[in-house]
Amino acid sequence: MDWTTSPRESIGALLAEAHIELDGPRPWDFRVNDEAVFVRVLAHGSLGLGESYMDGAWDCVDLDDFFTRLLAAHVDEHVRSFDDLIAGLRARILNLQHGARAWTVAHQHYDLGNDLFAAMLGQRMVYSCGYWRHAADLDAAQEAKLDLICRKMQLQAGMRVLDIGCGWGEALKFAAQRYRISGVGITLSERQCEYARELCRGLPIEIRLQDYHAMGHEPDGRRFERVWSIGMFEHVGVRNYAAYFDAVTRCLTPDGLSLLHCIGGERSTDHTDPWVARYIFPNSMLPSAKQIAAAVEGRFVIEDWHNFGADYERTLLAWRANIEAAWDRLPPHYDERFRRMWRYYLATSIASFRTRRNQLWQVVLSPKGVPGGYVAAR
Repeated sequence: MDWTTSPRESIGALLAEAHIELDGPRPWDFRVNDEAVFVRVLAHGSLGLGESYMDGAWDCVDLDDFFTRLLAAHVDEHVRSFDDLIAGLRARILNLQHGARAWTVAHQHYDLGNDLFAAMLGQRMVYSCGYWRHAADLDAAQEAKLDLICRKMQLQAGMRVLDIGCGWGEALKFAAQRYRISGVGITLSERQCEYARELCRGLPIEIRLQDYHAMGHEPDGRRFERVWSIGMFEHVGVRNYAAYFDAVTRCLTPDGLSLLHCIGGERSTDHTDPWVARYIFPNSMLPSAKQIAAAVEGRFVIEDWHNFGADYERTLLAWRANIEAAWDRLPPHYDERFRRMWRYYLATSIASFRTRRNQLWQVVLSPKGVPGGYVAAR
């Protein structure tokens, strides 16, 4: 970048690499409402871009296409701000996902309000990628995903299942009703916990407000035949991957199976984007395949690694259609700035999967290898 040019010229040159124009006529072009946006972006990178959008300093008719073009051209790699440097230093100095810090994302994001997530997520409160192989709509895709997990886990009546990061309890409810299992779900979100307990009332399911670090020391000494985690590993942090898999080892029977369902990044890192960390998922980070494999080594046999990341774009598009249709019915504290924040969050997420910068993995693990081999359901 030529720092002798004006902030507007500098940002314009960066956007041009992705064939985006300032105040251009196309849906993906960058419409300037406040000239201060250029200084904010140069000074704070993605944080400045996101905050200035939330404040109405710029607009774009097609945010999905805007971010898709930026990511496809790797323009984001040309702007490294002080905020990103600080985020990296914090991750190296502090264990951001352990102790009291592990609960931050629950309080800030998952406790936003069950009304918001009910409006967005569809018939089932499932906040993770649907499986669209044979599905025509969101609800069918989420049911197919839950059944896919149950089939991969080869559930049988009477098995005990541990759900690490159980969300609103839908996976355990589904497995209990369809496959007649019993189970325990743990979450750090008080609102999720309350909802899941009510959802699973009358079923052999226990929902706990509990950190996974404390698992593996059941009063009766019993273990679980199956352990899964669906969309929670993104909050574990690379410094805690060994502790996570050690907890799974403590909880799982020697002949059991475990499934990890998580978003994965194309490169190894130790922190997330500064805007995402401040407004959406504090103290989160996406694992790489290398980081997962290193943490699993010596602990589990990788029986299957399934990538259906392309399905996340369809899931996100369906979530956005739902929330856009529901805004006017939601309480006023979800104000215009919150709506712009949420639109920005969903648009950047859609672009990350559309460009395949992010993936969705389901990894099946066994402690010693399945005798005779394992064949994963699809």
